[in-house]
Amino acid sequence: MQIVWKGQACFQIGISKGKQDQVKILIDPFEDSLGLRLSPQEADIVLVTHSHFDHNNVKVVRGTPFVIDSPGEYEVKVVFVHGIATFHDDVQGKERGLNTVYTLSAECITLCHLGDFGQKELTPEQVEKIGQVHVLMIPVGGIYTVNGKEAGKIISQIEPNIIIPMHYALPGLKVKLAPVDEFLHAMGKKGLEAVPKLSLKEKDVSGEREEAEIVVLRPQ
Repeated sequence: MQIVWKGQACFQIGISKGKQDQVKILIDPFEDSLGLRLSPQEADIVLVTHSHFDHNNVKVVRGTPFVIDSPGEYEVKVVFVHGIATFHDDVQGKERGLNTVYTLSAECITLCHLGDFGQKELTPEQVEKIGQVHVLMIPVGGIYTVNGKEAGKIISQIEPNIIIPMHYALPGLKVKLAPVDEFLHAMGKKGLEAVPKLSLKEKDVSGEREEAEIVVLRPQ
């Protein structure tokens, strides 16, 4: 499995299907008006967490991908997807509406993408539906989502093996968000070097850990 970050909440995920075939997944593609540019993409599956312009630019994907944009359970090719209803804010969606959290399971690895999660914490029911997670993609920029300090509470509820921060300040971004350093400081981490991608196999996420590993990705 290969995970590449495109900026904001957009990820490109490659999942092996046999020795040569690969299933391509794109999550939350954004419009250029965000201030970041997303070139035309190829994907078999597109996940959209909510309908805002910086998360739902499905037309950037060539062809006719299978689009998932609401809660539910789906099986597409070799990927199992579970969409869980949450809120974009901490007032029951009254300010910014709904948000869908997705878990994706393939290659014996489970990913969780929180989208624009804005609740101060997950409900017990939401935690149960999310279940065991190996890799968590969590917003940390505040303003429209949880911030760096609040993200720690969500992480402790989910207890992932690996954490990938997203939805934070980047050069050119027209939306005001906090930098990732605020999250890293809150988590007691300094000097983490950003990497271009994360490649994983089942052995990389198996077993218990004393604490989760934080991986900062550089937008590609």
